[in-house]
Amino acid sequence: MKSHWENIYNTKQLQEFGWYQPMPATSLALIEMLNLPKECSIIDIGGGDSLLIDNLLTHGFENLSVLDISKRALEKAQTRIGYESAKVNWIEADISSYIPTKKYDLWHDRAVFHFLTEPLSVVHYIKIAADHIKYCGHLIIATFAEDGPLICSGLHIQQYSEQSLAAVFSAYFDTVKVFKEIHKTPSGIEQSYIFAVLRRK
Repeated sequence: MKSHWENIYNTKQLQEFGWYQPMPATSLALIEMLNLPKECSIIDIGGGDSLLIDNLLTHGFENLSVLDISKRALEKAQTRIGYESAKVNWIEADISSYIPTKKYDLWHDRAVFHFLTEPLSVVHYIKIAADHIKYCGHLIIATFAEDGPLICSGLHIQQYSEQSLAAVFSAYFDTVKVFKEIHKTPSGIEQSYIFAVLRRK
């Protein structure tokens, strides 16, 4: 899996990825909705080369981590951000086996979870998230919807509905908000996503 993503990030530019957003408006709006203090701890799972972390730095958040399986993706982000990248904890790891060393106020994941297609991997991810999100902390997660793609970057994915995405986390999280959104890729293709905001019980 790691070699697959290293190859992807070594052969494509940021603007070529289907998930690319020049402004991660939905994620930022949801984070703003939570009214989090600037010193809260935030981790972006699979954040890699996305622009969310740039925007969080601009908004004054002080305790940021980015986890990605690809070393190259993290290097690209650090180069783009420049000297302010020193303010971020960059974690090169596979979330399906990584055990965080701290608890977070916010766990953000836009389109990693749906790559987990084996039931045991799904259960492991949910337990890891639950164990490392503070009581009453939040999880913002997005996946492909039931009418979205079945394959992304050459890999099969697991689709979710609004109901099934909330339900799979329900043992540990209460649902704050769940909704469908259409994302337009750089090539103009429309893709259906499900976003959920969940609160740790």
